[in-house]
Amino acid sequence: MESWVSAHLSGLLAILALPKFGLSTLFIVSFVSATLLPMGSEPAVIGLVELNPDLFWPAILVATVGNTLGGGITWWMGAGAKQAYSLVQDHPHSSAQGRAVRWLQRFGPKACLLSWLPIVGDPLCAVAGWLKLPFIPCLAYMAIGKFARYLTMTGLWFVGVRLTMG
Repeated sequence: MESWVSAHLSGLLAILALPKFGLSTLFIVSFVSATLLPMGSEPAVIGLVELNPDLFWPAILVATVGNTLGGGITWWMGAGAKQAYSLVQDHPHSSAQGRAVRWLQRFGPKACLLSWLPIVGDPLCAVAGWLKLPFIPCLAYMAIGKFARYLTMTGLWFVGVRLTMG
């Protein structure tokens, strides 16, 4: 039994290892980093593409999909948190919270374009869920913003590397 577990664990670790199966690892890192966990996926994207330049577009797309799906999970976490909160109590918002809520309600799902921002992007997805903004449009705007972030950051990295080398 121990050898079976060891063999399967070794197989799983081999699948998740960079660079041979880097896209699956990149998906997981991008997915997890879009939740409220304090983690960035850009170094994983840049590292994978640095090791495998031919994976530039697949890496951008895999990271975008993983990060967008993680943002969708965060949206659902926000929706669930509001439901749980409203069952317990309903306190009025502070003036700053009220302004933020009004801002999100005014822009609606388009506000999720900013889900790529550090620090505020992931909570923005949760607040969109809390406010029950339409899920599919929020997810679409998250995908656009996250794709633009990965493309810009990875592209700038490689332009910078090429300029310093050339």
